[in-house]
Amino acid sequence: MADTADTAQVLIRPPLAWGLAVLAGLSLHWLVPLPFLPATVPAAWLGTAVFVLALALVVWAIVTMSRAGSNVPTNRPTTTIVENGPYRFTRNPIYLGMFLGLIGLGIAFDNLWLLIMLVLFVIVIRYGVVAREEAYLDRKFGDSYRVYHSRVRRWL
Repeated sequence: MADTADTAQVLIRPPLAWGLAVLAGLSLHWLVPLPFLPATVPAAWLGTAVFVLALALVVWAIVTMSRAGSNVPTNRPTTTIVENGPYRFTRNPIYLGMFLGLIGLGIAFDNLWLLIMLVLFVIVIRYGVVAREEAYLDRKFGDSYRVYHSRVRRWL
């Protein structure tokens, strides 16, 4: 069992929230299709490219955090502030990759519902996950986190 006293105690695990957003967007599109791209746009290729870039960002962030010796899952304690790799540019590269992944899927499937779900997903991640993580990291690491926080942007 994870030690929940030393975690951010997020409202929902981000991969679960992402999966629910994808499932909801695909289901709604099946019920009421909402295409949004002109037929001349190579949606499958463009969306796949965005999705692959998003996946690469997520993998890079996870590998970087794991190599630093910190836990990736939100229900495990954070052991260190990671400041290299994609964490030099954004404090939340995994979530940014998840956002881009939803955009890529929305484009690839020409599915406006996925982009609508993206808005809801961003709100949930920002307020139910990131806000809690930031407060947790500030409590746990104090000034070292505050310096990192002031130097690196939340998203880009």
